[in-house]
Amino acid sequence: MRRRSRGSEGRSLVTVVVSHRVDAEQVAEFLAWQEEIRAAEATFAGFRGSEIFRPVEGVQDEWTISYKFDDAEHLDAWLTSDERQRLLSDERFADFSLRRIDHSFGTWFDYGDADAPPPSDFKTSIAVWMGLYPTVVILTLLTAPLGMPLWLGMLVGNLLSSFVMSYVVMPFYGNPILRFWMSPAKNARQPLTNVAGFALVLAINAVWAILFYLITTKFWTLP
Repeated sequence: MRRRSRGSEGRSLVTVVVSHRVDAEQVAEFLAWQEEIRAAEATFAGFRGSEIFRPVEGVQDEWTISYKFDDAEHLDAWLTSDERQRLLSDERFADFSLRRIDHSFGTWFDYGDADAPPPSDFKTSIAVWMGLYPTVVILTLLTAPLGMPLWLGMLVGNLLSSFVMSYVVMPFYGNPILRFWMSPAKNARQPLTNVAGFALVLAINAVWAILFYLITTKFWTLP
C-alpha cells in the first residue's frame, strides 16, 4: 500500500489500541474473530492496516490490537458503523478496553524532512525497542530497592518509562542515532542503509544486554 507524505497523511494518522482478555481455550476463536474484524475494517475508507500483539507471560496478560486510519473522520465512520456493532455483539470477547492516539508513538519521533514519507511500523517498533530496553532495565534497577510488589512496581515503572522515553530517551538517544535509518536521505544507498540501521540497533542492544548481565549477575542481584 502506498504511503502519502507526512504532510498529507502522517500528521493526521489516527491509531486505535484495543486490549482484550482472552481465555486460553478461546484463542483460536478469538483470532478468527479478529480476522473477520480486519476484513470488515479494510472495506472502510482510510483504513491503513492493523497489528496483533500476543500476551507476554509475566509482562502483559492481554491481547493488544492496533489499527490505523488516515484521519479521525474515517476512524469515526468505522467506530460508529453497524458492521462494527454487529461484530462486537459477540459476547465471548466483550471484555476489552479501547483508546485512540493521534500518532503511533506520540511525539517520540523526529521524521526529519516534512516531505519524506514516515518510517514503517517495523522501523518505529525496532527504534522503540532500542530505547525501551535500557530505559526499563535501568528504572527497574533504580526502583528495586523500594521493594514494591509487582503490581505497584509495574504501575510506577510504566509511568516513569513513559516520561523518560518522551523527554529524554527518544529526543536525545533514539532519534539522533537512528534518524539516518528512520528517514533516510533521498540519495541514501539501499538496501545498505536499511541493513546498516537494523544492524546498529542489534549491536547497541547487544552492548546493553552484556552490560546489564554483568551488573545484575556479577556486581549486584535484585532484592
